Amino acid sequence: MCYDIKATYEAQLKRAQRRGDLAAIEEITEKLIPLTNLPLYHASGFSHPKLLIYTNHKPNFPVVATWGLVPQWVMNTQQLKSLWNNTLNARVETLFDKAAFKDSIKHKRCIIYIDGFYEHHHYEKNTYPFYIYRKDKMPLALAGLYSEWTNPYTGENLLSFSIITTKGNKMMHKIHNSPKLKESRMPAILKEENEDAWLLTDDHELKQKDLQNLITTFPDNNLKAHTVQKLRGKSYPGNIESISELKIYPELEFN
Repeated sequence: MCYDIKATYEAQLKRAQRRGDLAAIEEITEKLIPLTNLPLYHASGFSHPKLLIYTNHKPNFPVVATWGLVPQWVMNTQQLKSLWNNTLNARVETLFDKAAFKDSIKHKRCIIYIDGFYEHHHYEKNTYPFYIYRKDKMPLALAGLYSEWTNPYTGENLLSFSIITTKGNKMMHKIHNSPKLKESRMPAILKEENEDAWLLTDDHELKQKDLQNLITTFPDNNLKAHTVQKLRGKSYPGNIESISELKIYPELEFN
């Protein structure tokens, strides 16, 4: 699963900065960033924040999208609200089968750049949040899907996205140990050499077998993790910069 993330301006600009297009970076900063909820030092997908995504139809310039994919076939806002929290993530194993995702996997793919993500570890009937990020502190490129939905009553357009998840690596197997789950999960992190292929593969050529090549389990030796402040409940400090900093829980043994 991936329901909690950290996303700053710098991470969201990664793909545009790679091209060295200063005019584009300035336009993104001045026109798009103000339309988002950035910076998100901690954001829950259940609050449906707005971020920047890079799509296969416009791979080098981002658009603003809301977290929680709304399929085109949604009839009204009531149906949207009943579905929304169930489309924050999309399991890679069932993308071609699920009604909410099977059109997007073929025609509407995207990348979401984040600083890191949070996951909860269960120990002695308590949960402890971990922050997971790259050792080199570079942004993580998450494979995603997006959709465009038009409200039939207001005509308003909503661009939305879902983060693809896959089986957890060894690190995530230790951290993401919820007794309610059969296996650990983690966001599908694209290797840098696969980013362009994820966005640029022809719509009609993308098959199930391509996913096995493009979305692989990200090596745990490239990631780091540490415990942080509580992300839920009365002690949750909110979207503050220090939320991703190390917090020691003496009772927690984790190696």
